[in-house]
Amino acid sequence: MTADLTQKHAELTQKRDELLQRLDAIKQDYRSGLSADSEEQAIQLENAEVLEEISRVTNEELQKVTQALQRIEREIQQG
Repeated sequence: MTADLTQKHAELTQKRDELLQRLDAIKQDYRSGLSADSEEQAIQLENAEVLEEISRVTNEELQKVTQALQRIEREIQQG
């Protein structure tokens, strides 16, 4: 059973890292600022709404993955 838990822990750790990278990319996109072109600004503002939702969903998923990792770590420690 420990091997299964170790495998699941590795998979969830990889998933957590992917989610963190996604959040970092979103933050970098926010930091890039708005274009001087008003038409481009309108598109960027629409995209910002989409990015906010992606960020929210990603944070929720990250929280679930982190909680699952903590449960697995407790199980592994308890043997």
